[in-house]
Amino acid sequence: MSRSIKERGVSPSKSEDWAQPIERENLSDRAYLSIRSALMRGQLKPGERMLLRPMSERFGISMTPMREALLRLVFERAMVLDGRGTVIVPELTLSQLLEIRSIRVDLEGNTAAAAATLASEEEISKLEDIQEKISACHARKNFDDAINLNTEFHLTLCRAGRMPITYDLVEGLWARCGPILSHLYDGGVPEDWVPHPHTRIIEALRHKDAEAARAGIRFDIEAGGKGLIDYVKNH
Repeated sequence: MSRSIKERGVSPSKSEDWAQPIERENLSDRAYLSIRSALMRGQLKPGERMLLRPMSERFGISMTPMREALLRLVFERAMVLDGRGTVIVPELTLSQLLEIRSIRVDLEGNTAAAAATLASEEEISKLEDIQEKISACHARKNFDDAINLNTEFHLTLCRAGRMPITYDLVEGLWARCGPILSHLYDGGVPEDWVPHPHTRIIEALRHKDAEAARAGIRFDIEAGGKGLIDYVKNH
């Protein structure tokens, strides 16, 4: 005969479950997510050193959770360790950038195609709003904010595709290539961005044209990212 619930040490009802989970903020997770977001949005630059004590003071946490957050990013290869064990924002080689770009074209193309079928009117309107803000930043030559909004546009589009596993992979790629995004506008706003690639993508979503959405992403990543290729080639 099988043992009773009590004999197996399992509470028979929620009312008798005295060991409730203890909720508390995970400081390491919070620091990790904040730094990872800064990487994706081009707010940290290649070669920037993430010194443990100053970073701990900046976040207002002890060095142990700060170290855990930084080493987690090293494990994900979004950061690297130098010979002294200091965590550094890495420089991308040309081959690494081209590989990341190729994978992004594939993954983000899939999510854009899915979004053409699945995106809600609210999601499409949000993409339009983001793109309007990007255009306003271009007019003011406020490229730092434009880079941040560009990341927001791509991740919002990915979420609209309802492919959560793919979305996680895309985020990881953005964390690895994000630091060089500060060089996206080294030559100003590209002349071939008329209409802007994002506008083409939004139109594809409006018409539920999956292949046009996929083609729009490809053009955006390949043609729009020429400035990044030029930067890496020259450094």
